[in-house]
Amino acid sequence: MNWLTDSGVWTTFLNTNLWSTTLIEATPLTLAAIGGVISERSGVVNIGMEGMMLTGAFFAVVVSILSNNAGLGVLAGVLTGGVMALVHAFASIRLKADQIISGMAINLLALGLTSYLYFSVYGSAGTTPCSSTCAPGDVRGVLNWPIPVLDRSPALGQILFQQNPIVYAMLLLVLLTHFFLFRTTLGLRIRAVGEHPRAVDTAGINVQHLRYLAVTLSGLLSGLGGAFLSLGWAGNFSENMTSGRGFIALAAMIFGKWTPFGAFGACLLFGFGSALYDTLQNNTGPVQDYSTLIATLPYVLTIVALAGFIGRSTPPASDGIPYDPAAG
Repeated sequence: MNWLTDSGVWTTFLNTNLWSTTLIEATPLTLAAIGGVISERSGVVNIGMEGMMLTGAFFAVVVSILSNNAGLGVLAGVLTGGVMALVHAFASIRLKADQIISGMAINLLALGLTSYLYFSVYGSAGTTPCSSTCAPGDVRGVLNWPIPVLDRSPALGQILFQQNPIVYAMLLLVLLTHFFLFRTTLGLRIRAVGEHPRAVDTAGINVQHLRYLAVTLSGLLSGLGGAFLSLGWAGNFSENMTSGRGFIALAAMIFGKWTPFGAFGACLLFGFGSALYDTLQNNTGPVQDYSTLIATLPYVLTIVALAGFIGRSTPPASDGIPYDPAAG
């Protein structure tokens, strides 16, 4: 363990690129995770976030290329994520299908649909070509947006204030989601629906409408996460580019005990594992020998969270249970 005393280790951890990348890695996870919090707080399990992110990533790039407008691309990604969520909501709420099976069907549908459409549009598998407005070396789509004055702050300037606009939106959405769920009447109703839907129905509030709203919001946020992956990060779309991030977001939501701040903290932890791996890949010396092991950290933490080893996490009482207004 002499590598712990190596000066290169401390240089790695003091590198602002590591912490900036951590925030970037955490962004798509957080957007999906807080969407999952809203959905499950209403009583609907949403493991289809992976598919919603993937469709959002695909259509964001396609619309961006066709329109030469990154904003329209992001909007398309958000809306297609919402459409996939409506499919899941219809199956889970109206048809009372098993929510796990419905979510997995969404994931498989998204993978097959995006692969088919990709091949239909571009004629081969791989990565989308650059649009006509994309210069070599540029990231197509949503570019970073440094905040004047603040971006020159030591350390924090690069970490927090030289980021992509979607990263800033993610940070704001964490705060807004917490306020929405715990400080507004509508948020209270959504949480009540996830705990005691019969009592909410008795009070004259439409349980199914609230669940449709919550699941749709989950899809919109997941679609935004996918749009960030393709337009704000990679600059293109590649098949199955989400690579399990939707499932990691699900684990982060559980890790965070179904709260926006808790989910965000878990996503930062997962993002740190990925960012540390990327950083160590560029290093030399004994510390690089552990980079592959560190690369497994997000997935190990996912298993730990889902297995319940982080302590008892109690979901909403009616989470995953279809509600039948006609039942006695």
